[in-house]
Amino acid sequence: MKKLHYVFMSMAALMLATPAFAQAAAPAAAAGGFNTIPLAACLGMALAAGLCGLGQGKATASATEALARNPGARPGIFVFLVLGLALIESLALITFVTIILKAV
Repeated sequence: MKKLHYVFMSMAALMLATPAFAQAAAPAAAAGGFNTIPLAACLGMALAAGLCGLGQGKATASATEALARNPGARPGIFVFLVLGLALIESLALITFVTIILKAV
């Protein structure tokens, strides 16, 4: 019962906060403010590149450990390692393209 109470309370808060998002934002340059889009783009790309690097390192470490345990399974492990590394790298490239399209 308490969870249902929390759900309804959060729904009510979201419905009451909706008119705050209906206001049109003034452009940053016209308001004399600082344009944060390039800063956010750099931060997003740094975060994506760093996490992709961690993922690639973990994938490579796991493949190396699997090869050490069972050297006969090299062809299967190699195929999935290359596929996994390509998919991880594609995430970084998709992030880069998205950031470029949003920042320009």
